[in-house]
Amino acid sequence: MSQITIQSLPAFSIREMAERKGIGHPDTICDAISEEVSKSLCRYYLEHFGLVLHYNVDKALLVGGASSPSFLGGTIHKPIELYLAGRATSEFNGKKIPVDELAIESAKNWLRNHLRFLDIEKHILIFPKIQSGSSDLVALFQRFSKGEIPLSNDTSFGVGYFPYSLLEKNVLEMELYLNRTETKIHFPFIGEDIKVMGVKNGRDQKFTISIAMVDRFIKDLDDYVEKIKTVKKAVSDKFGIDPSHIQINTADNYEKGQLYLTVTGSSAESGDDGQVGRGNRVNGLITPYHPMSLEASSGKNPISHVGKIYNHFAFALSKRIVEEGFSSDCEVFMVSQIGKPITEPQLIDVKLRNRVGTKKQLEELIRKELAALPNFWKKIVL
Repeated sequence: MSQITIQSLPAFSIREMAERKGIGHPDTICDAISEEVSKSLCRYYLEHFGLVLHYNVDKALLVGGASSPSFLGGTIHKPIELYLAGRATSEFNGKKIPVDELAIESAKNWLRNHLRFLDIEKHILIFPKIQSGSSDLVALFQRFSKGEIPLSNDTSFGVGYFPYSLLEKNVLEMELYLNRTETKIHFPFIGEDIKVMGVKNGRDQKFTISIAMVDRFIKDLDDYVEKIKTVKKAVSDKFGIDPSHIQINTADNYEKGQLYLTVTGSSAESGDDGQVGRGNRVNGLITPYHPMSLEASSGKNPISHVGKIYNHFAFALSKRIVEEGFSSDCEVFMVSQIGKPITEPQLIDVKLRNRVGTKKQLEELIRKELAALPNFWKKIVL
C-alpha cells in the first residue's frame, strides 16, 4: 500500500515569476506535435485492434530555417526541419501499421490548424525516425488491455498543484488572449510565436511579452511602433494592468532597424530551434515558484509511462482536493517504482493550505482516485 503523507504549505512568497511559451514557439511546436502523434497512434490502435499498443514518441527536434523578413512581406530561404523520433509498434497480428504516415499527417494537421502563415509544403520538412517497439512490450500491453493493472515503466516522479496564482493566471490568459482567433481578426499582424514572462515583487506585477510580428501587415517602422502600442493598450485594457507594467519586444532597436519581424509568425523560420520538454508543463506554464517536473510529458505512452501519467494525475488530484473543499491550495508530489503497479506509488506527499476535514477523509479520496488510474489515460489522449 502506498504511503501518504500530509503536510502544511508555507506562507505565500511576496516574489514570484512565471512563463508561458505560446503555440508558435519552437519548443511548444515540438511538444504539441509529439502529443498529436501520440493521440493519432492511440486512435489507430484502438480503431484497428481494440487496444493501445506500445509506443513512446516523446523525442522531437526542430531545426530552424532561414528567412529575410521585410516590410509588406519577406522571403523564406531555407525550410524548417522537424525530426520525430521514438518507438512504436509497427506490426500487430500480421498487419502493418503506417507509423511514419500517421506521424507526418499528424504533424501537418497540427501545423495547418495553428500556424496561419506557415506553408506546410514549402516552409517545413518533416522527418519521421520512429523505430519498431519491443515484441515483449507488445505482449505486456495485451495483458493490460485484458484488465491487468499497468506496471510503472520507470522510477520517476510527478508533481502538480492547484489553484494557479494571480500572476500565473495572467501569464496563461495573456498568451491565450493574444493567440485567440478573435484577437487575430482585430490584430492580424500578431504571429503565433508569443512568450509571456510575468514577475511579481510585492504587489506589483510586470510582464514582458515577446511577439513575432508578421511582416506582410506592416508598412514601415512607424507602422510597426504604432501596432506595438495598439497591442499594449489592448492587453492593458483586457487585464486591467498599468501600461507601464507591460513591455513588448524589448530587444527591438528602432534606431538600428532591428525588429521582431517574421514571415510566418514563428521564430522557427530563422534559426530558433526547438525540442520536446523545454516548454510548458502539463498545466500550460513554467513555474519556478510552484512545483514543476522536468519530465517531458508530450508523446509518452499514457498507459504505463509514469513520467506522463503521474504529472497529469498530480495536477488533477490537487484540483480535486481543492474543489472538494479540503483546502484552499494544494500541492501533490508522487513517485513510482519501476515494475510496480501504477496504482501503488512509493509515496504521495500532499501539502495543503487552510486544511479542512480529517486526514482519514483525505486519504480515502486519494486512494479512490489512485484506484481509477488504469483508466486515467482516456482523459489524456481521447
